[in-house]
Amino acid sequence: MPCRISILAIGRARGSPESELARAYLARLPWPVATKEFEERRKLTPGERREREGALLLAGLPKGARLIALDERGRSLTSQAFAEHLGRWTGGGSGDLCFAIGGADGLSEEVRQRAEMLLSLGSMTWPHMLVRLLLAEQLYRAHTILAGHPYHRQ
Repeated sequence: MPCRISILAIGRARGSPESELARAYLARLPWPVATKEFEERRKLTPGERREREGALLLAGLPKGARLIALDERGRSLTSQAFAEHLGRWTGGGSGDLCFAIGGADGLSEEVRQRAEMLLSLGSMTWPHMLVRLLLAEQLYRAHTILAGHPYHRQ
């Protein structure tokens, strides 16, 4: 069974220009990729919202999946280093690899603790809908690096 990749994200992006472009990048990958969106609509404090969204993300995580959480306090990698990690994570062709993208209030501590890696896309703050697009492009870029394709130029 091939490696399966999931992107677990807070907020609905369907039909947005960002989601269409992200979908185009994801369609180029050799692995099946599923995007699961979660939304909490109740009026909650930021802390309550972060905890509830964290519970939704963890509930959507396939059993035994490797979790990589996108977090501004995480490790910032070069595209080459990310490709090397992706090669190890998908090596062997089995299992589930999930990327979690929190909402505007960030990730719960429970998600952060469950993650194998906290990954930062840089020190700037990005809207969580753009984070999906940036992640999709970096997944595609990592694939091309691993395949020796000239998309990534150094």
